[in-house]
Amino acid sequence: MEPTASPPARPPYGLLAVLMIGAFITFLNNTLLNIALPSIMNDLAIDPSTVQWLSTGFMLVNGILIPTTAFLIQKYSVRHLFLGAMGLFLLGTVLAGYAHAFPLLLTGRMVQASGSAIMMPVLMNVMLVSFPVEKRGAAMGVFGLVLMGAPAIGPTLSGWIVEHYDWRMLFHFVTPIAAVVLLLGFFLLKDKKERSNVRLDFFSLVLSSIGFGGLLYGFSSAGSKGWEHPTVYLTIIAGVAALTWFILRQSQMERPMLNFGIFRFPAYSLSAAISMVLTMAMFSGMLLLPLYVQSIRGISPIDAGLMMLPGALLMALMSPVTGRLFDRFGGRALAVIGLTVMTITTYLLSDLTMETTYTELTVIHTIRMFGMSMVMMPVSTNGLNQLPPRFYPHGTAMNNTLQQVSGAIGTAFLVTIMSTRQEAYAADAISRLTAVPTDETKLAIGMEAMLGGINDAFFVATIISAVSLVMALFIKRAKPAEDPDEGKKPKLSAESE
Repeated sequence: MEPTASPPARPPYGLLAVLMIGAFITFLNNTLLNIALPSIMNDLAIDPSTVQWLSTGFMLVNGILIPTTAFLIQKYSVRHLFLGAMGLFLLGTVLAGYAHAFPLLLTGRMVQASGSAIMMPVLMNVMLVSFPVEKRGAAMGVFGLVLMGAPAIGPTLSGWIVEHYDWRMLFHFVTPIAAVVLLLGFFLLKDKKERSNVRLDFFSLVLSSIGFGGLLYGFSSAGSKGWEHPTVYLTIIAGVAALTWFILRQSQMERPMLNFGIFRFPAYSLSAAISMVLTMAMFSGMLLLPLYVQSIRGISPIDAGLMMLPGALLMALMSPVTGRLFDRFGGRALAVIGLTVMTITTYLLSDLTMETTYTELTVIHTIRMFGMSMVMMPVSTNGLNQLPPRFYPHGTAMNNTLQQVSGAIGTAFLVTIMSTRQEAYAADAISRLTAVPTDETKLAIGMEAMLGGINDAFFVATIISAVSLVMALFIKRAKPAEDPDEGKKPKLSAESE
């Protein structure tokens, strides 16, 4: 579907329905595996540093492929992209489901990721060109229901399946659904695209892969290996160098693979900055809370998943409501209210104790998710609304790429805060002992030190959330801007409007 200046008279609801079903399956897969990692470690006899590649590898493939989706959307029809994405996802799911060795499981997971990476930008681009600006909030709200609803049920469903069946059932459960969705797409998607002379610059692809891949791998590894490890800082340096070269190259191309000229539009730039900072803060809850609940409090995986379920479901159900509120009131009011709620609840999580009740945790997490539901989609939609139509593929690709990178940075940063503070608390407690500590004393000190580290990491996340709250005060309702290159030979300019 080619970006056009005016949306069609009637949005293609059939096309959107098929795309959303496909997106739901791929998003569900993203959170299905987390609770199964201990079972996979035991079954395949691998250690934590190896099994984490199932998450890191998935993130790496996403980070490498998402920047290419702007080119793919311009080059190919929605039908071709959907069938290709779902075909790859199905192939990866089958491979992973029958894996009896870790390399095959990792291969299946990365093939899955290659399909998943294409799905979300394609769906977002179709929605942008299908609805006028004044109705995009409601449309994006429905999209948010899919985006948030699938991960909401993922951990609980995964916990139940792993408790009753082999972990491979997670993939066998998804396989027939993905196959049916692929067949639906084959028979129902009929859109065509005129032949396009857009060509992929392979050197740009190499630079993008090294740049984004290096950053993602470096920051993802920092949490387990430490910042001083050569693998961490060398890959980050290589990533920064390649990314700088990539940006400079794109600025000189008539048809860039990823157009950084979108940052000339202030509403988009602000929304991208808020989304990056918010994603870093958001990962604190996804990462630190399960660690506190399972490692310190000894709550079972399925109970941990159930604790997070009300918040995730509320976030999903609020998405259509938030979309309609966005159409009526704009993004700033929603973002300021949502970020205020999120900042306060994140601060409450920085004061956890050994006696904090299960109910308290559930309530705080649910309210926190409520606040988050008022921010993510309105902020990103407001930014995309300012872009001229031909920039839509680049805007959606950039949004998804920045979220991957900021998620990796946020995870590494918060894990580092937690680890360093945990070590400091443990060393201080041991130094104050007057006798040789017993194993039981060491265990108690270790638990208290980890709790202190988690609380400090949540406090840093509170500051990050407060920064995004201040930035949200500058949001203005965006309207489509004039294309600065309209009528001219397409060329990226680094100059401001």
